[in-house]
Amino acid sequence: MKNPNELYQQLYDTYGPQNWWPADGRFEMITGAILVQNTNWKNVEKAMAQVKPWLEPETLIDMPAEQLQQLIRPSGFFRMKEERLKAFLRWFKSYDFDFRNLEQLETKQFRKELLEIKGVGPETADSILLYGFERPVFVIDAYTQRIMKRLGYPFPMPYEEARTYFESRLTEDVPLYKDYHAQFVMHAKNHCRKKPLCENCPLEDVCMKQID
Repeated sequence: MKNPNELYQQLYDTYGPQNWWPADGRFEMITGAILVQNTNWKNVEKAMAQVKPWLEPETLIDMPAEQLQQLIRPSGFFRMKEERLKAFLRWFKSYDFDFRNLEQLETKQFRKELLEIKGVGPETADSILLYGFERPVFVIDAYTQRIMKRLGYPFPMPYEEARTYFESRLTEDVPLYKDYHAQFVMHAKNHCRKKPLCENCPLEDVCMKQID
């Protein structure tokens, strides 16, 4: 079984650098992190295209619920996500909608406050911290859990344990954490789907094929 550094290198050698998260600025990145819950990125892209002309926190927080719901409808669960986006915006307003004020927060406190926002779970909070604020936290998603299990690692495991598993074995490095997460996303899309496509899989030589 390869250590996480060797596994990353094998993925990187296959797919190359991923340059993820696709967004024009922090607020777009954060909005996408909320909208991507329980859906795929293609649906988020459709929603972001509709909401982008109004993509300012001061604008969205005052937007009528029904209007915002219609804009983000392609992302699915649009009523729930409208509530979650507004909950984040109310919290952000307490910092005067100023990212410079958020930059002053220590990572542990920043994460604690994000997790206190209704609808912001660990994966969303860590995505915001890593991609939006360059904080060294490893993001765990369903793709990571699935791939690691199939490779024979002790996954799935509770979120915090999974995050610690990677962070304790990797150099604390923001670009590495970003690209590693993106490599898992790419591999899940290309091969390690719910119904895996094992032919020509770059990890076939190390896969234990622990399929659900």
